[in-house]
Amino acid sequence: MSTVPRSWLLTLAALAALATLSTNILLPSLPLMAQALGHSEAAMTAVLSLFLAVFAVAQLIVGPLSDRVGRKPVVLGGLAIFIAGSAVGAMASDLPLLLAGRALQAMGAAAASVLARAAARDRFEGPQLAALLGRIMVVMAAAPGFSPLLGGLLQAALGWRAPFVLLVLAGLALTAAYAGIVGETLPAERRLRRPAGALARGYVVLLGDPRFMRPALATAAILGALFAFFGTAPLVLVREYRFSALQVGLFFATTVFVVFTAGRAAPHWAARWGGPAVLSVGAALASCGGLVMLTGGTLGLTSFAAAACIFLFGMGLVSPTGTALALTPFAAQAGQASALLGFLQMAAAAALTTAAAALPAARMDALALVLVGGGLLAWLACPARPSTTIAGAP
Repeated sequence: MSTVPRSWLLTLAALAALATLSTNILLPSLPLMAQALGHSEAAMTAVLSLFLAVFAVAQLIVGPLSDRVGRKPVVLGGLAIFIAGSAVGAMASDLPLLLAGRALQAMGAAAASVLARAAARDRFEGPQLAALLGRIMVVMAAAPGFSPLLGGLLQAALGWRAPFVLLVLAGLALTAAYAGIVGETLPAERRLRRPAGALARGYVVLLGDPRFMRPALATAAILGALFAFFGTAPLVLVREYRFSALQVGLFFATTVFVVFTAGRAAPHWAARWGGPAVLSVGAALASCGGLVMLTGGTLGLTSFAAAACIFLFGMGLVSPTGTALALTPFAAQAGQASALLGFLQMAAAAALTTAAAALPAARMDALALVLVGGGLLAWLACPARPSTTIAGAP
């Protein structure tokens, strides 16, 4: 198996991070958008919720489509749609036009995110697939860590439309990088020539296969908790610890190093002890992070930061390991399997983010309960039998 070229890795990682970048970079600008477009800040939550809804559904289409026609036309078409949506957002003069741009962004980002995972599965398996997914996951975690800081700086310097302009430029750069570096990863002889009705049957088969569903549900639960963390922790930091917007951005930026460490360790530990064992340990650690946050909140910022680091380290073990376990047995339908995995993740993100906002408790306690619950659900979903799938055993 060939070594993963750095340029290839960075391109796939950037594609995978496009969705979180295009969402979180706008967070500091929402109040100013509301003022400029004449709407309440509550109404502007549709800018986020619509994106997640369209993104979740679009994944179910682009994944199997790429299994049929190849990855390259779907990725490049998706990036063209993303660029168009970003341009519409940059020029929007009212909320409906802004939401139309966000819907187009979500469609395009879905193709990029799903097919980054599928392209990795096309080319690699075993320890290399786990290592590649771990590095991609680090960039995906860095996007929500750094993008609010970047978005705030752009807004302060150039106004609320500037982040959309940056996303146009990012889409153009990714188009050139994908076409020139990655290209087509699914040869014509491996493409699935199935009627449309077979797509639904393919999803039914995946939903009924524990080799896919158990690691997929574990990954979805833990990433759903991660979205809840990124959505709720800023409120905790501002209200409980009097952080400024810049300090919130810096806090999240530093958490990337925890995820990076876990992402580097996960494939090595999976090769040594097996993927399911690493998945279970990561889920348990994530839940423990929530327990520390729940029981140690009165100890102050140090306790909160420690709890966040424990959760993020556990998440960093679960995400690449679970993704590799879920995709490895399904090379012939990697696009469809990756699409369903992404859909489950977005559904979990919507559910757990809503739970963190709706629980009748202080924000820190609500977040802690969601982290405990997400980690526990991931632990319960972990494959029960020993497996050496990631290690490359037959």
